[in-house]
Amino acid sequence: MNTDNYYDILGVKDNSTTEDIKKAYRKLAKENHPDKGGDETKFKKITEAYETLSDQNKRTQYDNSKNNPFAKNGFDGFSSAFNDMFRASSRKQKVAPKNINLDISVIESYKAVKKTITYHRKGMCDTCGGKGGDKKFCHECNGTGFVVRQVNNGFFIQMVQTQCSKCGGNGEQITNACYVCRGSGQKNELKNIDISVPHGADNGQFFKLQNMGDFHNGFFGDLIVRVNIKNENNFEKIGQHLVYNCFMTLDNINGEYIVVPHPDGDLNVKLPKSIDTSKPLRVKGKGFRNELLGDLIINQFLKFDKI
Repeated sequence: MNTDNYYDILGVKDNSTTEDIKKAYRKLAKENHPDKGGDETKFKKITEAYETLSDQNKRTQYDNSKNNPFAKNGFDGFSSAFNDMFRASSRKQKVAPKNINLDISVIESYKAVKKTITYHRKGMCDTCGGKGGDKKFCHECNGTGFVVRQVNNGFFIQMVQTQCSKCGGNGEQITNACYVCRGSGQKNELKNIDISVPHGADNGQFFKLQNMGDFHNGFFGDLIVRVNIKNENNFEKIGQHLVYNCFMTLDNINGEYIVVPHPDGDLNVKLPKSIDTSKPLRVKGKGFRNELLGDLIINQFLKFDKI
């Protein structure tokens, strides 16, 4: 960490031109060159100061760090603080979740069934235990998997975190890759799991199963299961209501009741004296039972052959 003032070392002012800095350096370099009996340490400081102040980008960066209230320990200390911060956060990396769909029928949603799901995922290589092979510590990123570079816009310094190109964000470099997985630490596998579908599961609803997703860099991600509701046996689900599309014949209309094959058992629903197929019938409390109690909605459709 360098706390020396480069302008003082060269004996120039903060607003000196590049030409002034060059002249000052040449003069001091001749006077302090080790080959002419000069002090080697002092000569190195002079050279360091000149290399920084003669380059416009480095000079602007240096000037900003001097005036930055957070850079109490100098420019390098400011960078180090951000490196420490990103190093701590990178240890908490999460594996991206794996998303799959689960198709269930309206009846299965009502009955709260148990389903077996079969899906493909990246599992852990059995040969290397998911390590990918022999590894060594990555010195490029100090084991964080990320490097921090400083971007100067002329007014302040912005710290930008990018993935380490040497280790690919793993913090370690493989020296001898596993002959089975070729360094990935993964294997393709077919996974079977049982999931209990709750009563009233709705279209688009998500379930998260921890550590049942893909394996990556020593950890398993989560599995996200998205529910897709399929109509079945003329039944539909609309919110908390169970909807039955009833196709009636002339004989049904002339009868006193129609039979609805409800998931809880057949229901005899009494028909009104005046039938209007544009208006559905409603049976209170025979829909889905979650926070709210839904109804059974019966849509009437007349179906008959012309004589």
